[in-house]
Amino acid sequence: MKLDTNTTLKRLRNSYRLVVMNEDTYEEVVKFKLSRISVYITLCTIFVLLVGLTVALIVFTPLKYYLPGVGYGDVKQVKEYKALKIRTDSLEQVVLHNQQQMDDIRKVLQGKVPKLDTTRLDLPKVENSDD
Repeated sequence: MKLDTNTTLKRLRNSYRLVVMNEDTYEEVVKFKLSRISVYITLCTIFVLLVGLTVALIVFTPLKYYLPGVGYGDVKQVKEYKALKIRTDSLEQVVLHNQQQMDDIRKVLQGKVPKLDTTRLDLPKVENSDD
């Protein structure tokens, strides 16, 4: 089925009348003269305004601090996070050092220490020439 652009444009520009009537007296309360294109434009404008207001509300107010996943945080919370990160890193290094030390002690107690060559080397003496 092929849509004819002329008929589509005509349908968008056709005028319609929206009448709000009182049910008891059949008196016209409000009447609007509308076309499909004016309804589309009005709805799109309202949508864009609502999205813009919502984004402005989040970006320019402290509300952004309460939304998870936005990436913002309170300055105090950011400082606390950095301090905790540094402390965690240092504790992790201490745990690794202690684990290495415990492994070394365990090897010594089990007698799995490699034999070290502790014999002294006899190096020839270097003569100083005082000329």
